[in-house]
Amino acid sequence: MSAAIIDGKAISNAIREEIRAEAEALKAKGVVPGLAVILVGDDPASKVYVGNKEKACLATGFHSVVHRLPAETPQAELLALIDRLNADPAIHGILVQLPLPKHINEKAVIDAIRPDKDVDGFHPVNTGNLMIGDESLLPCTPAGCIELLKRSGIGIAGKHAVVIGRSNIVGKPAAMLLLREHATVTICHSRTPNLEAIAKQADILVVAIGRAKAIDARHVKPGAAVIDVGINRLPDGKLAGDVDFDSAAEVAGWITPVPGGVGPMTITMLLRNTLTAAKRIHGIG
Repeated sequence: MSAAIIDGKAISNAIREEIRAEAEALKAKGVVPGLAVILVGDDPASKVYVGNKEKACLATGFHSVVHRLPAETPQAELLALIDRLNADPAIHGILVQLPLPKHINEKAVIDAIRPDKDVDGFHPVNTGNLMIGDESLLPCTPAGCIELLKRSGIGIAGKHAVVIGRSNIVGKPAAMLLLREHATVTICHSRTPNLEAIAKQADILVVAIGRAKAIDARHVKPGAAVIDVGINRLPDGKLAGDVDFDSAAEVAGWITPVPGGVGPMTITMLLRNTLTAAKRIHGIG
């Protein structure tokens, strides 16, 4: 068996076109979705991500503001900036690029963002609403995983989904979103015994553990959908996911590549959250 490739770039581009059309319709009503991104310090990967977000906003017709702050910026100054953005009617989404310098308390920063402008979906109000199934802004990467499955025609309801990873950013919210879609969900992590046997029961396998090629064909049920959230740089400079693609693709029914799978969806879901936030803030259906 050779798995069908889930083309995250193509799916992402289709969704962005939908978002662009909706943004045009909002402009006709006098509303331009606005995203503010804050970058503290000069982490190279973060600088690339922020640049990509800025380009995506402009291409979609959004209002985009990027605040680039020195690494030594005091926490109080960062929180004051967030307060100003919370009160700015032109800004509907606020994102603080992580990780932050060690002297800044990450939780205090996340908690300071208005929940209705928290387009990362990390605020406790949004994570709590996700847990109980109420309306919320969803974490971007897990929401992107669900879109990849749906738009690839892969049914979720009634399936056994196994999530390998329990982070607050991907693992836990991915499990909650799969549960919301009526999957039966098992969460595995570094202390799970018999990981291979449990993973091999999955109709849908979501992997987010941060170790290159840690999951291979031995963990994959024949015909399963494999969603690889990981992105790791190998010693030769190439990128690899948490799944050994070549091995797993021989067994899986569907699989996401790295790069080009989940990655493009994260910024796309950020754009969707910003659009959603703008509509909600202005009371537009």
